[in-house]
Amino acid sequence: MGKTRPVKKTEDPKPVSIQVQACHGGILSTPDPDKCLDAVQLHDLEQSFRQWTKASPRSDIRKSRQRILLIFLLIRYTGAKLSEVLGLDPLEDIDFDRQFVRYGRMSDRLVRKVQLSEALCLEIRKITADPSFKNPLEKNLNIDPGFVRRKFYERAEACGIQKQLGAPEILRKSRAIELMQNNVPLPAVQMILGHSTPNLTSAYVSFSEEDIQQVSRIFMDKESARKTSARNSFFGKIQTLDQGDIQTRVQLLTMGGFLITTIITNDSVLRLGLKKGKLITAEVKAPWVMLQKCKNDFNCSADNIFNGIVQRILRGKITTEYIVQISDGTRICSIVTTESCQDLALKEGDGVWILFNSFSVVLLSE
Repeated sequence: MGKTRPVKKTEDPKPVSIQVQACHGGILSTPDPDKCLDAVQLHDLEQSFRQWTKASPRSDIRKSRQRILLIFLLIRYTGAKLSEVLGLDPLEDIDFDRQFVRYGRMSDRLVRKVQLSEALCLEIRKITADPSFKNPLEKNLNIDPGFVRRKFYERAEACGIQKQLGAPEILRKSRAIELMQNNVPLPAVQMILGHSTPNLTSAYVSFSEEDIQQVSRIFMDKESARKTSARNSFFGKIQTLDQGDIQTRVQLLTMGGFLITTIITNDSVLRLGLKKGKLITAEVKAPWVMLQKCKNDFNCSADNIFNGIVQRILRGKITTEYIVQISDGTRICSIVTTESCQDLALKEGDGVWILFNSFSVVLLSE
């Protein structure tokens, strides 16, 4: 059920309201850890498929296994249904230049495009370069679904995962949870999985289907490259650029309706090609995120202040990690000293203020 929540006020005296999704129930029910694969299990299962594909000395068997690997990779990274993948013509339905796969082309359902990372595109292109894919009788991935399921179950058991957790529908659900846990905005997750997207309304900005596709592409490339150590990512569109003599204050509005403020140099604005309406990623490292137990009379000079609920606490000897979820489902990580943790006296389920300074926000332009 959506709810109306005021975002942090800007210099405009008129309040702004965003219709946001309070939970991810539109995609799937409350995740059950016993019925999904976590990131480690997904990695292990992928390695099991890769090793199995390379293991056969016979080229004909290896080619057959490559088709199964291709089916797995598409379900693993696009969250597609098995029937959607088996209906693909890889040479027609995968655009290697623009890096997306098209689902639903030959059905009555609406066509949807799911972005692929550059690395995955290159791997798929290598697999489909085999002459068999140019044979009209073999170009589709029209493999018996029962056979595919058996191979998925075998690979799951081979790496110590329960057989039923290797099912294609479990992979699809696990991908959805993985995307949400990595702060991919809800509309982008819904578009990837082929669910209807919520209508976001704002006095300042609207996100088009092309915007959501671009957010998906940014995440896929980032996920593949893993070039940043920042734990907290926000995808949004630039709302204001307030330029001074040396630095510029930049505000972006996320799809969840939150304003993120950062201050960067004027040279950085030019180098990144920033302008109003541009989609951009903002990142904040976990040690820069401060927490404060909720109280009504709270005041602070931090530029970015949000309210959330503590979801998880991982205590260590020197530092403690907090995972806090805000109302649109975004999970924010904060790392504090364990000594400070004792002073905070937070426990899971507590309400908490999340704070970080505008100078702690790094912008990434694609």
